[in-house]
Amino acid sequence: MKVQPAAHETLRDLARSVRFSRKSVQDYALVLLGTLIQALALRLFLIPATLVSGGVSGAAQIINFFTGWPIGLMVFVGNVPLFVLGWRYLGGVRFALRTAAAIASFSFLTDLLVVFLPAGGVTDDLFLNSIYGGVVLGIGLGIVYRGKGTSGGSDILGRILNHRLGISISQSYMITDTLVVLLGGIAFDWEHALYGVVVIYVSGLAAEMASEGGNIYRTAMIITALPQEVTQRVLTVLERGVTLLEATGGYTGEQRPVLYCVVTRSEVNQLKELVREADPNAFMVIGQANEALGEGFRPLEKV
Repeated sequence: MKVQPAAHETLRDLARSVRFSRKSVQDYALVLLGTLIQALALRLFLIPATLVSGGVSGAAQIINFFTGWPIGLMVFVGNVPLFVLGWRYLGGVRFALRTAAAIASFSFLTDLLVVFLPAGGVTDDLFLNSIYGGVVLGIGLGIVYRGKGTSGGSDILGRILNHRLGISISQSYMITDTLVVLLGGIAFDWEHALYGVVVIYVSGLAAEMASEGGNIYRTAMIITALPQEVTQRVLTVLERGVTLLEATGGYTGEQRPVLYCVVTRSEVNQLKELVREADPNAFMVIGQANEALGEGFRPLEKV
């Protein structure tokens, strides 16, 4: 039987994916750690307080409230059809396998931790449960993202809606999570639903911080009549690279270079002072970057 080219390529990618390197082992370790932290967030804060965080896990909480069926098992069952539908949108075989590992481990750990953790959680305070539950859940999500996986559920559905209907990923999350929170309001009460919105917001912030880190970098674009003087100061004092971009003034029509460089937050004021000393008439724009990779920053081979 002759294997079709597309199927052959998929099998070849799958074979490559199961060859564990040191980097892939680190990624899977991050995925497992992240799902453990997510399961702890559910069992210690969200489930005892009947707080719905959206997605498949939130829907599983609602079903569990009425039926008593295991939450982890329902999370796994609910993710299987989504995973099958979203296979082609998961960013390649390796990315899909990490997502499958995240779904399986999160489902298993969510049910396993029932044996070891108190059913009433840590506190009865609804506000504390929403804040700490959101933070811990977000940290877990961010660590899974660092391991190049996703948590399934809303992530997969968001990608499907984005590719099929052209809805942005962020809007897809908003739609799916809002529907689950509304169902939570009907199942529990609207106060818990409102706190569920807090959980979603806080977990999003914590996930972004955990996945991208707290080292927010700054990008600078400098238009100056003295490009060599400014460049030399940045190179020698800050020891940061500078790239010269050719540009044309929209009003004057004159050709002049634009200097582009990336610095840390702590170096911004020093950069502004260096530019001011070299050319007080320079025009400067400071932007924000979530990550900087390459020489002088985080090496690309460690990504």
